[in-house]
Amino acid sequence: MLDSAKAQRLIARYLHIICGVPILGYIYTPPMQAQYFAHSIRYGFVPVMLLTGLWMWKGHLLRGLIPRAAPTRAARA
Repeated sequence: MLDSAKAQRLIARYLHIICGVPILGYIYTPPMQAQYFAHSIRYGFVPVMLLTGLWMWKGHLLRGLIPRAAPTRAARA
């Protein structure tokens, strides 16, 4: 089975690719038709693309900024 890091990379990669397809459709659609789904592109697909791209590019640095949870009392005993 997939380990955690490999699964995260795979999910981020496919999410990035899947969100890129509607953006390409938005670019190549005539402007009169593109206005109907411009809102979902701007506020849905582009932010997801940016976040997944950033995670794939600099995820190793971002993981260092996230604080780890303190060990529970049962784990210390």
